[in-house]
Amino acid sequence: MALTRGSFGSYEFDRMVVLFSMVDGEREISCAVSTSAMDDLEKSERIKPDQREAQFMRLRDRIEERAVQKFIAREFEGTPAGIILRSLDFRK
Repeated sequence: MALTRGSFGSYEFDRMVVLFSMVDGEREISCAVSTSAMDDLEKSERIKPDQREAQFMRLRDRIEERAVQKFIAREFEGTPAGIILRSLDFRK
């Protein structure tokens, strides 16, 4: 089954990540993308905390595309297992 778009979760300032989900059939996969990865993708600095959701939405297609690649490669982390995206994951 193909991995599909889930929901936006939240911006976690303490961890410097944006939480979101992807869906595999009926199973929701927890995902996170680091704010540094998003900043690198946009080549931006000084994004305010209240602008992180909008930044995620602008980059959502690229972020989710990479999450799908990690899902296919079975690159899960944590308990429960989820997908974590870092700057390194977006380098060619």
